[in-house]
Amino acid sequence: MSRQITSSSTAEYFSKNLQQVGFSSPLKAVLTTLKEALDNSLDACEQGGILPEIEVQIKKVGTGSSKNTDLIKITVEDNGPGIEPDDLAKVFGEYLASSKFGRGQCSRGQQGIGISAATTWAQLTNAKGAFVMSKTASMRKALKGQVDVDIKTNSGVLKNKETVDWDKKSGVQVEFTIDGRIQLNGDGGLITYLEGTVLVNPHLNLRYKLLDNDWVSVERVSTTVPEIPTATLPHPHTFKLGEFITHATLYGKVTLDKFLKTGFSRVSDQSLKDFVAKGLPKALLSKPLTALKNEDFKKVFQAIQDTELMAPSTKSVLTVGEEALSKSIGRLGEVDFFSVVARKPIICDFKPVVVEVALARFKNRNLEADEPVQLLRFANRVPLQFDKSGCAITWAIESVNWKSYGLQQPKGSLPIGQYVFAVSLVSPFIKFKNASKETIDASEELVEEIRRALMQAGQKLSRHIKKEFKEADLERKLAHIEQFGPILVEGLVRITKSSDARMKKAQEGLRKLLGRDSEEAIADLEEAQTKLAAQKSKQAKKMGIDEDEIAVPEEGTRSEPEEAAEEPSKKTDKVKQAPKKPAAKKAPAKKK
Repeated sequence: MSRQITSSSTAEYFSKNLQQVGFSSPLKAVLTTLKEALDNSLDACEQGGILPEIEVQIKKVGTGSSKNTDLIKITVEDNGPGIEPDDLAKVFGEYLASSKFGRGQCSRGQQGIGISAATTWAQLTNAKGAFVMSKTASMRKALKGQVDVDIKTNSGVLKNKETVDWDKKSGVQVEFTIDGRIQLNGDGGLITYLEGTVLVNPHLNLRYKLLDNDWVSVERVSTTVPEIPTATLPHPHTFKLGEFITHATLYGKVTLDKFLKTGFSRVSDQSLKDFVAKGLPKALLSKPLTALKNEDFKKVFQAIQDTELMAPSTKSVLTVGEEALSKSIGRLGEVDFFSVVARKPIICDFKPVVVEVALARFKNRNLEADEPVQLLRFANRVPLQFDKSGCAITWAIESVNWKSYGLQQPKGSLPIGQYVFAVSLVSPFIKFKNASKETIDASEELVEEIRRALMQAGQKLSRHIKKEFKEADLERKLAHIEQFGPILVEGLVRITKSSDARMKKAQEGLRKLLGRDSEEAIADLEEAQTKLAAQKSKQAKKMGIDEDEIAVPEEGTRSEPEEAAEEPSKKTDKVKQAPKKPAAKKAPAKKK
């Protein structure tokens, strides 16, 4: 019996397989929806050269339609350039509709799947897609409407359109109401994701409210909008034969030599001669791609693989930078120690890559001393929060001998301690293990590069731990002397029959030697500051100006009133101390 073969659209496929793009559970559905919306906002702001101001609100609004779920409303609003009305349905309702697909840029989004999947999830669980409001700089009013996904045709449908007043110059607000569950902390927590986003985006102003908690505002520490490097072409050595043939179909009727030079990086006229030397028939170079057969493509592909080519350029990668990353760490809490390393861009598996590492210990994060370190992973400045065990970053950390840097580490596991390890990988061609981009595929070259960055940061950590150990050891010794020193002083006073005044003087000397006289130094400093404040107030009244306008004298200098008051005594001292000039000798009389 013959069966009828049917075809389905991309939207239909993903609607039945949303677990592949991050919607495998109610918890992940909430986090993935937030992540896709926030990533789109950050990318849009950076491409428009705008410092991002983003507001996030997530709240429960009822009971979900699925078992053990809540109805969650997620709202993300930005100040980006906005989306043109004709593009709203494509952006939020059509799969694989993206201006960044295959461009070879270090952008967060690539395929145009994530935000459409969020719309589909909202549509499947709440019968309503995304509610969008958008305004560009050229629009007098904002356009508001509902976007649904037409599953059968993989197209977006914009419903209930209306124009509304919006006080923003430009921007987008998107709202999803979905079935889900909320987790705030931990590897899959919303706060963990937001803090990670803040860490690797120092130029971001973020304001968020989660459930019934108060609004939280995180101010930017950098006013520089990252310049997205120009797109780079793929290197031919990164392709498989099938990918190579598919890539060729995008170039139509152009000749083979033109396709090789314009479709790939590092292919020049000299490279074409090298291909011919490695077995490529020269006659094929002038043929159009449409005239080539699969056997011809195999010959071309084999010749390319047998030829040594220059590595791709590293100018296409984007870095956060050690200085910006160091400032951004302080936004997560009070830091006791941190070590930041930003490696230079290199080539791994014929792809440009840059690795940045931050190790930090916070005073207010309540991390357990006997638990594994908290690991924050990033790919193109996007936090990765699931499938940690299979990630190249985790493998690299586990492969480092952290015991040599002062940390405890079970065999083949993450180190133990009250530290946060943040590892960021940026590349225009990151290879993920799945479509939801939750974990980075590992290769020997990539793991080794991450290892080197970690070991550089570990060296700084080791110096800090050794210093702490020495300080703790010294403190133990001082405490021991402090415990038995007074007994020794009393014994010596008794033996030598010294006076009480002599004993008191010896005890004070012991305290100074041990460095326990800090309270007196602090008291002296506070007294000096009080005197300075009184002096400023007195001088301000005399001059008829505000106290704040009087400059505080720098350390080692004195204010004008002090110098004036001491001037007479200076002159007196000079007169007293000046040596007497010797009497002038008489010139000898000339002989007549």
